[in-house]
Amino acid sequence: MKSAVISRFESAPRAAALQRAFGKSRVSWKRSGEDTVLDRLEQDGAAKIRLPRQEKGDPPLAVLLNTAGGLTGGDRIETAVEVGAGCRAMATSQACERIYRSLGPNAVVETRLTVGDGGRLDWLPQETILFEGGRLSRKLEADLAPGASLLAVEAVIFGRAAMGERVATGFVHDRWRIRRAGRLIYADDLHMDWANAGLLANPATFGGAGAAATILYVAEESGIPLDALRERLGDAVGASAWNGKLVARMAAPDGQELRRILTGALSAILAGISLPKLWQS
Repeated sequence: MKSAVISRFESAPRAAALQRAFGKSRVSWKRSGEDTVLDRLEQDGAAKIRLPRQEKGDPPLAVLLNTAGGLTGGDRIETAVEVGAGCRAMATSQACERIYRSLGPNAVVETRLTVGDGGRLDWLPQETILFEGGRLSRKLEADLAPGASLLAVEAVIFGRAAMGERVATGFVHDRWRIRRAGRLIYADDLHMDWANAGLLANPATFGGAGAAATILYVAEESGIPLDALRERLGDAVGASAWNGKLVARMAAPDGQELRRILTGALSAILAGISLPKLWQS
């Protein structure tokens, strides 16, 4: 018995499996008479959805929460948002998502959006903050019916300048795939894997910017507000429009300035519909 006990404790210790966060949520809306009403709501793990009361005339809003308080390597969040034919809805996040230092794996964020004929979805998550050593793999896929519209934004802040944070190493892969009636109409990939701050400082990449964002608006060509966007923000945004799509890209020295630019750009496209109040806090 004694030798058995000694053997047990002398054996090589096994590496403890690290606890990982997982979350999966889904929300859908449908038409009921003249109103857009909730159809389905599902949530699992760290991903939660809240449906706050909206001002009269504003579309219904889904607020996405990650109760894990941020993501690190190996964590995974999946979100599905569906808007039925003739409906309009908005989705945002409760706060900026945080991507903390990873020991190797990526934090994975996957979003799938579906909009029916004549429907519109405004996908407006707040910025993602990448901390030193963070690794983010983010994928956005959207399936639009022939008469559907989509406004989508994704933004990344490379460390909080106000806190003196500096991101010298990190990884970001941002993948967009947008289809209308099954046909691919927009594809975009941003892939960055860097081992020093030189990538962010390089004039051919971000030129020292501490935050960046992309906005995509898909609608009927007559509804693309390119001129209004350029008039409002000028050189702060680089924007192009073609074949019923508007793409705007922006970079800023820090998250605060990026928020100012984003608020102006999104307000110009929303045209009379208010940004979620969480964006104004």
